[in-house]
Amino acid sequence: MSGASNVPVQDGLEGVVAGDSSICLVDGERGRLVYRGYDVADLAEHATFEEVAYLLWHGELPSRSALDALRSALLQAGSIPGPALGLFREIPAGAQPMAVLRTMVSVLGHYDPEAGDGSPEANVRKAVRLTAQVPAVIAAFHRLRTGGDPLAPQAGLSHAGNYLYMLSGKVPDAQAARALDVALILHADHEFNASTFAARVTAATLSDLHSTIVSAIGTLKGSLHGGANEDVMRLLERIGSSDRVEPVLREMLEAKKKIPGFGHRVYRTEDPRARFLRKMSEQLGEQSGDPLWYRLTRGVEEITTSRRNIFANVDLYSASVYRALGISMDLYTATFAVSRIAGWTAHVLEQYSDNRLIRPLAHYTGPNDRAYVPLEARG
Repeated sequence: MSGASNVPVQDGLEGVVAGDSSICLVDGERGRLVYRGYDVADLAEHATFEEVAYLLWHGELPSRSALDALRSALLQAGSIPGPALGLFREIPAGAQPMAVLRTMVSVLGHYDPEAGDGSPEANVRKAVRLTAQVPAVIAAFHRLRTGGDPLAPQAGLSHAGNYLYMLSGKVPDAQAARALDVALILHADHEFNASTFAARVTAATLSDLHSTIVSAIGTLKGSLHGGANEDVMRLLERIGSSDRVEPVLREMLEAKKKIPGFGHRVYRTEDPRARFLRKMSEQLGEQSGDPLWYRLTRGVEEITTSRRNIFANVDLYSASVYRALGISMDLYTATFAVSRIAGWTAHVLEQYSDNRLIRPLAHYTGPNDRAYVPLEARG
């Protein structure tokens, strides 16, 4: 046989280097995550999500004037165009949030003022607009399905703070806004993960930027990529109290069931993002006077790590963080997209800048040398 028959196959492309990128480094052996040369721990400690988004797009941290301009652009773009907003009322209230987001990003492509301009400069501006519009879409859908009206972002609030405000109608306190800000930084990019790679494959065909993000959202919607933090929250709700952590985990471990929030395809040690989210979960629980979800998560982590020798990933503590921030459980994956839109668009911009069509080979496992049988002779 010809083609790729003699080429070793790596299931799921595990360990396969699919291309060059200067955006993100995932060091699985040492448990490090690096954006454009900056350790994510340093960025989470000192930066804002807006600074990180600019860094991912442009390769450098912004000056004060550049940061102010970005914040102004995000604020201005954070309202959904009227015709697109009208379509929300045609979407069933029980629709899955990620499906709504996928649909509305496609719709927004029709109303983008530079829809027909594929220049690098226009694509950067589209990236900014989409970064503003993704949280606006999610919040508008949530407001409408709960009997409220969509809200425009407020001047003076951070990108994270505005997302919380547009969801709830209440201006969040500084600690809550900063907690989400850090969570957005930690989720902003993760190299060639499934949704990012899907976006790059679409970009490699020279499709438009909105289509690349629709591909990414459709990929994140899959349960093997997004949704793990929702599964964590369902587990915590099933446990319900500290005295049930041990029996519930023992039952799952004995049955060899997967514990959500643990293990990773790349990391061989603890996911570096989990350290920050663990601390935030504890702090938010103390602040709210409801530390139950943190304590249950901590109990799940201690038992699972000791008995299976696997480590927490980003999803384990993001569940209790989002719960403490008042985010509805079915919006957890969509909230992930609020952050990852920065990374997705950065990768799409990079793909456009030095493009080659992504077209891998397949290892053929079907039959060979079959002769055509006339219809009347097939029985």
